[in-house]
Amino acid sequence: MEIRKIRAEMQMGRSVFNLPLRVTFYARVSTDKAEQKNSLENQIQYYTRLIQSKSNWTYVEGYVDEGISGTSTKRRESFNRMIADAKEGRFDFIITKEISRFSRSTLDSIKYTQELLEHNVGVLFQNDNINTLDADSEFRLVVMAGVAQDEVRKLSERLKFGFRQSIQNGRVLGNDQLWGYDKKNCKLTVNEEEAAVVQLVFDLYANHHLGIRRVSQRLFDMGYKSRRGNAFNVQTIRNMLTNPKYKGWYCGNKTQSLDYRSKKKAFLGEEEWVMYRDPEIPALVSEELWDRANALYKAHREQMMAHRSAAAFHNRYAYSGKIICEEHKASFHRQLLANAGGGREVWQCKIYRQRGREGCKAPQLQTEELNEVMAQIFSKAVQDKSAVVEELLSMIRSTPEECGYERERGKLEEDARRIQAKKDCLLEMSAEKAIGLSEFRNRNDSFNLQLGEIERKLKYLQKEQEMDKISRAEGLDRIRDAAMRELNFADGINEKLAASILDHIVVKRDSYKEKIHLEVYVKSGQIWDVCFAREKSSLCCIRFL
Repeated sequence: MEIRKIRAEMQMGRSVFNLPLRVTFYARVSTDKAEQKNSLENQIQYYTRLIQSKSNWTYVEGYVDEGISGTSTKRRESFNRMIADAKEGRFDFIITKEISRFSRSTLDSIKYTQELLEHNVGVLFQNDNINTLDADSEFRLVVMAGVAQDEVRKLSERLKFGFRQSIQNGRVLGNDQLWGYDKKNCKLTVNEEEAAVVQLVFDLYANHHLGIRRVSQRLFDMGYKSRRGNAFNVQTIRNMLTNPKYKGWYCGNKTQSLDYRSKKKAFLGEEEWVMYRDPEIPALVSEELWDRANALYKAHREQMMAHRSAAAFHNRYAYSGKIICEEHKASFHRQLLANAGGGREVWQCKIYRQRGREGCKAPQLQTEELNEVMAQIFSKAVQDKSAVVEELLSMIRSTPEECGYERERGKLEEDARRIQAKKDCLLEMSAEKAIGLSEFRNRNDSFNLQLGEIERKLKYLQKEQEMDKISRAEGLDRIRDAAMRELNFADGINEKLAASILDHIVVKRDSYKEKIHLEVYVKSGQIWDVCFAREKSSLCCIRFL
C-alpha cells in the first residue's frame, strides 16, 4: 500500500492498526547473556501476538539479531536482510521497540527510515511513540535518535572511567587467555604448567640466543604445544617476550579510542604507556632476565629494519644480488666506470673489490653483455611472442569496465520509473479532485523537468560509453605495439623484464677476460649454459642444460 494512500487514510481519522497492511517486526539485543536472551524471546512473542491480533493486518515473519551492537549496522545480518526485503516490497510496516533497536547512530536511523519510506514501508518505534507514517515523524525521529546516539557516547565515557578506576584498584583488565596465568575476578594466579613454558622461552631467547623461530621449533621438538595443539606461532612468542606482566609489572594505556561510533583505535608509543610494578601480578621471570630479553629483542628488531632498508637500497638494480662468483660464493657488486661516454656500468666480485686481482680472478661483467644474454635466453624460451601478447590483451579485455555504465544506467532508469509512477498517482489525484488544477500543473511540470534531466543524463552516458569503447580499443592497439616492441627488444631489453625472469647467474671458474662462461638460472627452473668471447659482437654459444 502506498505511503500517500496510507497518510490520506490516517488524515481522515483511521488508525494504522485498522489499515490493511502486511506487518513484520525487528528485534535485537546487544549481548548473548541469559537475561538478554529472555528479553529477545519476550519481544518476539509480544510482537507476533500483537500483529496477529489485528484483523486487518497480515503477519510477516519477523527479523531478529542476537548479541549485536546497535552502534553500526554492518554486522547485523537480519537487519540488512529486512532492508533488502523491504525494497522487494514484501511488507508495508515494521514494528520495533525503540530507535536504539534500529541504530544508535543518528545518521543510520534517519538514513534507513527515509530509505524505507521511499519504498512505501513505514516504521513504528513503539516505546518512543514515533510512527514514520505521521507527517511530523522525521523531526521527532531526529531528536530521539540524537538522544540515543548521545547515550552511546556517555556509555563509552563511563567505560573509560571504569577502566581507569579498575587500574587504580589493582584489577587486571585485558586478555583472559594470557599464557602462564589463570584469571578470575580480574586477578591473576600462576598456572605452573604454562609458566614453565614462558620461563623456557625467556631462557632460550636471552641466555641461549636462539631466534624467535628457532625458539618455536625447539619448544615443539621438546613436546610443548599451543592450546590448539600446534607449534607456538611467532607472534605468540613475541607477545610473551614483550609483555611486562611476566616480570610482575602492570602495563596499560597501549591504545586510545579515536571514535566511539566507528570504534577505531590508535596504538600509542611506549612513552605513553602506563607501567608500574604491581604486587598483585605474580612474576614468572626476574626483572633482570625480562629487561635483558627485551633489550636483545629491540636490538634484533633495529638490525632487521636496517637490513631491510639496506636490502631495498642494494636491490634497486636488475642484477643486484643475482650474480655469484663460483670460486668464492660471493656476490658481484655494481661499479660505474668513467669513460668518454659518461660512464659504463660493470659488475665485480666482492672479493676482487676487497683484495684486487690477487683475491679473485673472475672477470668483471658489463651490464650491456648481461642484457644481451637475457634477451637471447628470452627469445629462445619464448618462441611464439604473438601468443604471449594476445594472452595479455585477453586478460585486459576480460576485466570489467571501471566506470560501471550498466549500473549507472540501471539507477537512472529506476529513478525514471519512480517519477513516472508519481506522475500516474498525481493524475489519479487530479481525476478524483483531490488536488486542484494549478497544483497538478506545478507538480507535473516538476516531474517532467526531472524526467528531462534523467533523459539528458542517459544520452550523455550512452555517448560516454561509446567514446570509452573507442578509447579502449585504441588503447589495446597501443598496448599490443608496445608489448611486441618489448618482446622483440627493439629498444634493448627492459631490465625489469630481465629481473622478473632471472633467478641468479653463476660466473664459472674457467671464465677470464676474453672469454666468459656463465650458468644462468631462470625462475621457471631452466638452466642455460652461456659462453661468449669479448672480441666478437654476438654470443658464440648458448644452450639449455
